[in-house]
Amino acid sequence: MTIGIGVSIKADLGVSPVSSVPYTITLIAGIEMGKATILFHIALVLLQVIILRKEFELKQLAQVPVGVLFGYFTTFSNYLTGLLPSPEHLAFQLLFLLISIIIVAIGLFLYIPADMIPLAGEGAMLAISRKTGISFPKVKIGFDVTVVLISGVVCLSVMHRFGSVGSGTVLAAVLVGVVLTFISRRFNERYCSFLEGVEMKVGAAEFEEE
Repeated sequence: MTIGIGVSIKADLGVSPVSSVPYTITLIAGIEMGKATILFHIALVLLQVIILRKEFELKQLAQVPVGVLFGYFTTFSNYLTGLLPSPEHLAFQLLFLLISIIIVAIGLFLYIPADMIPLAGEGAMLAISRKTGISFPKVKIGFDVTVVLISGVVCLSVMHRFGSVGSGTVLAAVLVGVVLTFISRRFNERYCSFLEGVEMKVGAAEFEEE
């Protein structure tokens, strides 16, 4: 997922909605994007605490170290994609954007069915959905629109340009879901069978140890 984010930054057409806030912090405050991502994830965990209060489960604090890892991988991925040539023409920018969308979709496909610790963004969306009773897909749309608006307004106010928000942001918001749906329809059954097989092997190993 972080490699996909790095490629989208290289495309220079606007990053994905959830990455727009950290990238805005990077553009305005000069904080390296990996560190900005970590700060954003911590803020989202605190938001969950405020929303859920007593219903917040301590195990969800594991989202913080996951966010730290995600931040460091963001730094590493940005370094790797920084070695790529910068696309000078719109056609190549769109190609980079398409590649980033596909990579992010693949990352989501591998990450979501594993059903372990959610990233703080998904955790915040789940908390809002749980507290308001609004379905998760609707909450996700509202969340993405909100962070994009915040990023756009802040960039316009401080930098007098959209900065982290662009046509690529809109395309990513739409096409990541489309690509993810396509991949899921073709490979979800095999992948879930693989995960179930791994889980059964782990369970058997634990039983033998006991």
